[in-house]
Amino acid sequence: MLFARVVLAIQIVILFALGLAYFVSPQQMSNVSGMLLMESAAVTDVRAYYGGLQIGLAAFLGLALTRIDLTRSALTLMVLLYSALAVARVGGLWLDGGAGQTFNLYILLAEVVAGGLSFYALRCLNRS
Repeated sequence: MLFARVVLAIQIVILFALGLAYFVSPQQMSNVSGMLLMESAAVTDVRAYYGGLQIGLAAFLGLALTRIDLTRSALTLMVLLYSALAVARVGGLWLDGGAGQTFNLYILLAEVVAGGLSFYALRCLNRS
C-alpha cells in the first residue's frame, strides 16, 4: 500500500507541476517540444488540454490518495494512460522518422517508467 501511495504522490507532483506550467506559460512549454502556437485558439487549446487535463488528473490522483477504494482505479488509469501514450509515441516516432528526436525518446522513457511503476504498484496492491 505504501509503494502505491508513493507512486501516486510522485505522479501528483509531476502532473500538477507540468499542468500548471502549460497553463501559465503555454508558448514556452510548447517550444520545448518544437511546437509553435501561431493563433490564440492554439494557445487556449494547449492551456486546456496540456494544462487543465494534467491538473485534473493530478486532482483525481490526490483524491485516490485519500480514498482506498479509488487507489486501484487510479493506478489502473495510470497504467492505461502511460501505455497508450507510449504506444502512440512509438507509432509517431516510426511514422515521422524519430531517430533524431531526443525529446520524444526521453519522454517515451519517462512514460514507460511511469507506466511500469504504476503497473508494479497495482500488482503489489492486488497481492495485499
